[in-house]
Amino acid sequence: MKLIHVLTAFSAVFTMRAAAQDTPPPPPAMDDAMMKFIEASSPNENHKKLDGYLGTWDTQSSFWMDGPDKPPATSRGLSKNMRALGGRFVRQEFKGYFMGMPMDGLGFTGYDNMKKLYTMFWIDNTSTAMFTGAGTFDATGTTLTMTGKTDDPMTGEKDKTAKFVIRMTGKDRYVFEMYEVPAKGADVKVGEILYTRAQEHR
Repeated sequence: MKLIHVLTAFSAVFTMRAAAQDTPPPPPAMDDAMMKFIEASSPNENHKKLDGYLGTWDTQSSFWMDGPDKPPATSRGLSKNMRALGGRFVRQEFKGYFMGMPMDGLGFTGYDNMKKLYTMFWIDNTSTAMFTGAGTFDATGTTLTMTGKTDDPMTGEKDKTAKFVIRMTGKDRYVFEMYEVPAKGADVKVGEILYTRAQEHR
């Protein structure tokens, strides 16, 4: 009988401990520091400006690998853009081709409340680098321009300044443009991707 009593008591203690672990901790006190943290970490109207990019899109890519005076290499693909991490970012999953090879890409675009800038990064299976950029919308709220650094595997150059421009041209179309930014002279367009909302998702 003693063993039964001991086991019963042990089971009760274990149950109470498990219940206590399942109970969420009380919310922290809302002092000024905590309020600033919540404000800095919460999505807001700046994040909603990215809603136009959400959805499933057919893509048509053009890359000027041999210079702006030569015909571009073209290909088609599919992009699925969705909200991520509680609306803080737009996650892009891309499948297509680049230089005749299958291309899988993953990107995130968001708004940094602390820096007051839109930020992005991109990775894919055609490179071992992470491409990043930061910038702002224009006054119309339809063109987002970001700058960053890229490496050129063709020439071996590293940390070249690059510009990324996303222009909404309608609720079912937008274009992503990539430019090299030389120390002198005009920007050189090296790539363009046209996004058209997939027919079955309109």
